Amino acid sequence: MKLPNLTTRIFLGMVLGILIGYLFPDTSTGFSGSDLNILSKIFLRLIKMIIGPLVFATLVVGIAKLGDFGTVGRIGLKTLAYFYFATILSLVVGLLVVNIMKPGEVMNLPLPAKGTDTGVEVQKLTFENFITHIVPTSFIDAMATNEILQIVVFSIFFGIAVGSVGEQGKIIIKALDSLSHIMFKVTSYVMSFAPYGVLGAIAAVVAKQGLGILTGYVYLIFCFFGGLLFFIFVVLALICLVVRIPYFALLKEVRSAIILSFSTASSEASFPQTIEALRRFGCSERIISFVLPLGYSFNLDGSMLYMTFATAFIAQAYHVPLSIEQQITMMLTLMITSKGIAGVPRASLVVIAGTMSLFDLPIEGLALLLGIDQILDMGRSATSVAGNAVATCVISKWEGEFRTQPVESEEVTA
Repeated sequence: MKLPNLTTRIFLGMVLGILIGYLFPDTSTGFSGSDLNILSKIFLRLIKMIIGPLVFATLVVGIAKLGDFGTVGRIGLKTLAYFYFATILSLVVGLLVVNIMKPGEVMNLPLPAKGTDTGVEVQKLTFENFITHIVPTSFIDAMATNEILQIVVFSIFFGIAVGSVGEQGKIIIKALDSLSHIMFKVTSYVMSFAPYGVLGAIAAVVAKQGLGILTGYVYLIFCFFGGLLFFIFVVLALICLVVRIPYFALLKEVRSAIILSFSTASSEASFPQTIEALRRFGCSERIISFVLPLGYSFNLDGSMLYMTFATAFIAQAYHVPLSIEQQITMMLTLMITSKGIAGVPRASLVVIAGTMSLFDLPIEGLALLLGIDQILDMGRSATSVAGNAVATCVISKWEGEFRTQPVESEEVTA
């Protein structure tokens, strides 16, 4: 008997997770849905285990195949230009949704007491901190701690060097190309565990917080997810329409990656799947290898939308008026300070906390979001996957390396 495809199994894992979490809440004696969280932890650790070698191998090979430094620079500038363009769009969508729907004023939630511990450390956001974070002191340390952006920086230098030393470099390229194919095989093994990881993650959330948490926050969740859906089905669709990319065919190709990121609340979880989906869809391998790893550090559209949405929501909840000028300043601040946040625990909340301090908003307001941050993070992660898929297709199209006829879909199965 043939097993259902991975997308179906992940969806079944979500449904079973909700059911188990509801039937076995944390308040019950003995077994609870939270006990299954170990499955999610195992799966995410397996994903993190393969991310570093996979990014390094594919990115170095991709850059070496790009050719000279001028080609790398040209594609790099196009990529960063698109990332900032998409960032501005996502920040604007977040502001528009929160200003039109006004969830902070409508919800009437009890405000946290002054001095409430949010568990989020306010960090001063400076240009120096940003630069020192992206430049690795040790490549081995960056691999060990899964600092994706630092791995990317080293890989760019290494890839350019490999491509410039002629015949000796070809040996390294061949070896790393073989490594990348081996890592994709390892990925297929890891992905067979994905439905169980999804089941554990969903069961733990429902068991701990219950379905009742949705009632008090239903309007906030509706507004935020409405903004995400608008960004996915309108903004990204219009971008693809302009560039002449079959957007809904792309969504069909990356649907498993989007569902996986949604259910695990981790965009990294679907990184290997996204690479394979984009290959099947017709993107150039060298463009995928270059753009996609950068996207996971510089193009987190879902998180960008959340930052303006959440900051303005807290201001509304505390009845702190923000002028148009202040909101534009806030948006520009977030555009700069949010880059390279991938790998920072609860990165979105950390950046929001730092931005709030600039506008004299009480940090205690973050407590309004902590209870449902996991739920919101599911939407953020899925949106970021869709955004990075579009970014890779756009750069492939601009470089004339986009195959117009996608190959037949072959999802990774157990």
